[in-house]
Amino acid sequence: MSVTAWMTVVVFAAVYVLIATEIVHRVAAALGGAVVMLVIGATDPEHAFFSEHAGIDWNVIFLLLGMMLIVAVLKRTGIFEYIALTAAKLARGRPYRLMVLLVVATAVLSPWLDNVTTVLLIAPVTILVCRRLGYPVVPYLIAEVMACNIGGAATLIGDPPNIMIGSRADLSFNDFLVHMTPIVIVLMVIFVLMCRVLFRKHFHFDPEMADAVADLRPRDEIKDTKLLAVSGTIVILVMAAFVLHTALHIEPSVVAITGGLVLLAASRLNATAVAKDVEWETLAFFTGLFVMVGALVQTGVIGKLGEAAASATEGQLLGTSMALIFGSAVPSAVIDNIPFVASVSPIVSEIVAAAGGKGEAGMLWWSFALGADLGGNATIIASSANVVVIGIAEREGHHISFWQFSRIGLVVTAVTLSVAGLYVWLRYFALA
Repeated sequence: MSVTAWMTVVVFAAVYVLIATEIVHRVAAALGGAVVMLVIGATDPEHAFFSEHAGIDWNVIFLLLGMMLIVAVLKRTGIFEYIALTAAKLARGRPYRLMVLLVVATAVLSPWLDNVTTVLLIAPVTILVCRRLGYPVVPYLIAEVMACNIGGAATLIGDPPNIMIGSRADLSFNDFLVHMTPIVIVLMVIFVLMCRVLFRKHFHFDPEMADAVADLRPRDEIKDTKLLAVSGTIVILVMAAFVLHTALHIEPSVVAITGGLVLLAASRLNATAVAKDVEWETLAFFTGLFVMVGALVQTGVIGKLGEAAASATEGQLLGTSMALIFGSAVPSAVIDNIPFVASVSPIVSEIVAAAGGKGEAGMLWWSFALGADLGGNATIIASSANVVVIGIAEREGHHISFWQFSRIGLVVTAVTLSVAGLYVWLRYFALA
């Protein structure tokens, strides 16, 4: 690699250490790293701001912004309080039952929306219900975002990397349902059981609190029924457009920002007040991260990593599939799975073509998707949903550190990847 490429790796590693150790706030570290990448020539303004594969992913930024506007308006209707209290009553105040309820709801929503939209809707509910019941917020948020990353792997639209893979490999929505949904269901059952062990020290049942929950009146929390009706109509239209976006030929980012702006206008709320509820720090963090990862793409670092992984398998389908599952998870955990998939998917396409095309070798795409999607649970910056949840939690006064997330995430990632590897071996080799 060139000197610039090595400098890029050093800068990225330094920023990663700053984020992991929290010596510097993650937003300052990411934006500072982006500036350094521009100064050393690892990227340039043209690529950083306008390149589809080596710059800021504006589709992700505007998708987030649009959904944040929708959530900001919805918060004023009281719907989150209503859902929170309803969940509390269903759980009867029992902490593990509440976690299972929220985790399953997240996993059911994420394949049909996308994982970022799901956590934007679920996280505020979680914070409210935990506060009302006196339970620690952080374990529930961590469990939900991990369930979201697992559940989102089930469909073409559930996780941004799946959209990229589907486009590159010409895979349909039904292809994902057939190949990805079965293993995702198995992984979710395993994850729900794991939650009982991973978060066991936080499950303290309070009988008095359970009695208090029985007296809650969720309907009293609805503050503006007219705004709720308007918001509900627009949200349903946005969700429908998300599901049908491939048929409509409209990017999810356009759907989200249009829905957010239309809802803001229809609500007649003060735009300045609503804008204050947008997670601007999260958007800034993503901007810096995209520029840094784009520099790794621009200097050829990510491409070299992908080629090395491909050559190491020497054309063996089983070895290649395992390399894609476990090998994709590592860089996905370090640099965010969206830019990783964008830069490595062309390499996977060449491997599939060389191994016989979409027929027998087509299963390599499912290995790649599983590795990238499940690797998103390893660290706080491994997926967009993680970053969003960390930002929401911090805004509400609940700090989630890098290692607090990762010591759970690494265990979940290791277990789910192992099960996914077994699934690929059984389905496409042993029982084929």
